[in-house]
Amino acid sequence: MEFRRTLGRFATGVTVVAAYDEGGNPRGLTANAFMSVSLDPPLVLVSLDNRSRTKPVLERAGRYGVSVLAEEQKALSDHFAGRPQEGLAIVFVERAGAPVLEGALAQVVARVVEAHPAGDHTLFLGEVEHLAYREGRPLLYYAGRYARLEE
Repeated sequence: MEFRRTLGRFATGVTVVAAYDEGGNPRGLTANAFMSVSLDPPLVLVSLDNRSRTKPVLERAGRYGVSVLAEEQKALSDHFAGRPQEGLAIVFVERAGAPVLEGALAQVVARVVEAHPAGDHTLFLGEVEHLAYREGRPLLYYAGRYARLEE
């Protein structure tokens, strides 16, 4: 618990990581363990809990979409974190063969080039195949709760 509380003092953005299941349906989860790794070649990394239902979907799909959420998209974060939001409109769009959320602050699609077991998580290193962004304010996570940027 001390480990989690201490590392929670590192503010992060909030993402939804998604991939298509065998039926072509998008499956995703909320994650704040997302980072850039390299500019040349462009590489990103996501870390997924080994117990998550999305992990085997991502492994089979071989590519994933990362939607960086804006502060007005907190309901999407809650929904994909396992707290369903009644009446929430969830609109995925396909980019480079992976689902990303329409209206996200940034969209990144990556092809898995390596997967590394790491304790109770698996790290998925991906080569970027699509990038897009818009202006806006990010949804942040700090010390176990949502936070906002101040001017």
